[in-house]
Amino acid sequence: MSIASASPSPDIRLGYVYTILAALLWAVSGSSAKFLFNSGISPFQVVQLRITIAAGIMLLWLLIRHPSRLKIAKKDILYFLILGTAGMAAIQFTYLFAISKINVAAAILLQYLGPSFIALYMVVFAHEKLSRTTMLAIAGATIGCYLLVGAYNLNVLSMNRAGIISGVLSAISFACYSLMGEYGMRRYNPWTVLFFAMFVGALTWNIFRPPLEAFTHSYSLVQWGWILYIGILGTLLPFGLFLEGVNLIRSARASITATLEPITAGIISYFFLDEVMEPLQLGGGVLVIASVVLLQVRQEYDDKAPAFIRSQN
Repeated sequence: MSIASASPSPDIRLGYVYTILAALLWAVSGSSAKFLFNSGISPFQVVQLRITIAAGIMLLWLLIRHPSRLKIAKKDILYFLILGTAGMAAIQFTYLFAISKINVAAAILLQYLGPSFIALYMVVFAHEKLSRTTMLAIAGATIGCYLLVGAYNLNVLSMNRAGIISGVLSAISFACYSLMGEYGMRRYNPWTVLFFAMFVGALTWNIFRPPLEAFTHSYSLVQWGWILYIGILGTLLPFGLFLEGVNLIRSARASITATLEPITAGIISYFFLDEVMEPLQLGGGVLVIASVVLLQVRQEYDDKAPAFIRSQN
């Protein structure tokens, strides 16, 4: 079969589809969380609600449909404890806390430093050599996010210091979750990895906060609607899709592809919040999309090219 006639791997394309869907669902979830904050619900309540609902529903689903996926080896308990606390529980809190303290755009930008932290880990600790294409995509996605969220208009010196620190920690947590999730999926199904990350994260939030305290408050039907959306379609499903994406295209590519989230958030804000994007923001969106397309085209080329050609890239 010639290089030109070889067809791209369906798994590769599916990996990008999973990750893009996750980014879309996360974008809607972020806007939903902002609505709940504005209606008087605290970030602590939202975190406890979303992760507890997600873990509970996933437990029931696995018990009914795939009970075998609830089995893990004793030697992996520590791994899942770290994944659930330093990864899942930390992501849930740091991102929402950053949103509550600083501009939403700044919080999004800080979290999407995650791909850079992943690249740094791969080079320094995993001793992997990143391709020029991957490095270019990371740079393009980071700069694109900077422009997209309008960070050039932000006065960093006047921003809340705790919010900035929390935003950086959210990026580190996202990187840890991506890398550790990739490691876990060498031994387990992606949904097994996700469940135990969710389960440990929910336990963590019901230990550090009064157990199920957030469920004792009175919420309107509209608020409950968005709470359920965030817990199921904004947490459980996208995190599962993201891990499926990581399993197929690896953490670096998946995390870069997930930077489509702020683009979606910008579109939502345009149609529902009457927020108009500036030319530089639109340019940032184009740059993010171009970075994701570059990754996919490069990977499909690598899959079709002979080994001696791949080694040159």
